[in-house]
Amino acid sequence: MPTVSLSTAKPITARADALILGIRGDEDREEFAAALDVLGFTGEKDQVVAFPSNGKAKADLVVAVALPDEPNAEDLRRAAARGVRAAKNATSIAVALHPAGVDEVEAIAEGITLGAYKYDAYKSKKKGKGAKKPERKLTTATILSAFARQTTATKAVERAATVSEAVNVARDWVNTPPADLRPSAFAEAITAHAGTAVRVSVWDEKRLAKERCGGILGVGQGSDSPPRLVTLTYAPENAVAHLALVGKGITFDSGGLSIKSGTGMSTMKLDMAGAAAVVAATVAIAKLGLPIKVTTFACLAENMPSGSATRPGDVLTMRNGSTVEVLNTDAEGRLVLGDGLALAAEAKPDHIVDVATLTGACVVALGERTSGVLGNDYDFGKRVLANAKDAGESMWPLPIAEEMKALVTSSKIADLRQHNPKPYGGTLFAAAFLREFVGEIPWAHLDIAGPSFNEGSPFDYTPVGGTGTGVRTLVKLALDLSSK
Repeated sequence: MPTVSLSTAKPITARADALILGIRGDEDREEFAAALDVLGFTGEKDQVVAFPSNGKAKADLVVAVALPDEPNAEDLRRAAARGVRAAKNATSIAVALHPAGVDEVEAIAEGITLGAYKYDAYKSKKKGKGAKKPERKLTTATILSAFARQTTATKAVERAATVSEAVNVARDWVNTPPADLRPSAFAEAITAHAGTAVRVSVWDEKRLAKERCGGILGVGQGSDSPPRLVTLTYAPENAVAHLALVGKGITFDSGGLSIKSGTGMSTMKLDMAGAAAVVAATVAIAKLGLPIKVTTFACLAENMPSGSATRPGDVLTMRNGSTVEVLNTDAEGRLVLGDGLALAAEAKPDHIVDVATLTGACVVALGERTSGVLGNDYDFGKRVLANAKDAGESMWPLPIAEEMKALVTSSKIADLRQHNPKPYGGTLFAAAFLREFVGEIPWAHLDIAGPSFNEGSPFDYTPVGGTGTGVRTLVKLALDLSSK
């Protein structure tokens, strides 16, 4: 991850391999008007062009990025990332995007570090004749701003580094091949990442059985890599609120005996993105020293078909004592989350948020770039959505329709039915099922099935593969809850 600093230098005098220059109108383009005209740069939304400075700036390369007349923080976050990707061979950049305040400086810093992300852990490092020359990586970035000497701006850049690191850690975990991040390995990776920032405990399959976590055990029993529950606790002495987080951590989802198609299975290493998000956010919150207690439950299992796998028609007993009739083993996320949410409710927090790649129906409803937000408390849902907007993450409210309660409790042999008997409303049914485990505590469910993984080309600060979605919203929410 590049080191980001601040400077009051003028754009044309800043020393770097590349200058990323925001263009809002004629005044910004004056110095390089001829080159911009030749390249057909009109300033339309998202436009980016790169060209040699020809001695008109200390930087050898100029990357012009179109901006609206009055860009907001998200405009600048995205513009910074587009500029970084266009200057792909630069090891140092100067970024002149005209931030109007410290919040905009923070957004630019996030855009730089998120836009510079690359996952190349499995790329071979061949040497010798015929070997591909390794791509140069961005190591330093300087944000040019009139606020550079302000302590608040320096702290904003430091905060952006902590949050961006958290997002990139979540991305790394999602991108890791599933054979290398099975439940026990993921639990070890979480423990190592947490370090001394938070307290960590890990329940293995024996402890899960003792603690009556039938949902997690039922999902994981078809795999020869047993499930794990990882609990993280951050409890500062000056905490003014208590937030519980729960994450779905299916390290690979074959669908179990209700097996997926080969195509549908090809990206199912992503099914632990919720757990990655809540863990990474928790550690970031601790590193930021926010005065809020956070108790986090990462529910880890591998959903595989075998002779020991849970069968459609089986009944599982959950942590809260509810019995659940399993009707589709490919709807496993709600089972592990049920145990996690029950444990979260037992901790008696002020609020609960779960994050999960839960339903394909949410992708049908909201597309691949927007998460669904559902819950049992209107005001808390609005608060989550407001913080998502501030963070720059696209989320949209969905209802838990009244009729879903009857469907969830319609099993003839158990307390709850795990899978929707109807072919529609899948996201709403899943949320209604989860609601059975939280009681009266204000709770929000984030279905990140769409934006958690990008199979297409990179755009703005979103790379190919794992996106780390949810992390920034959770950190913003913790900051909001701790500022009351």
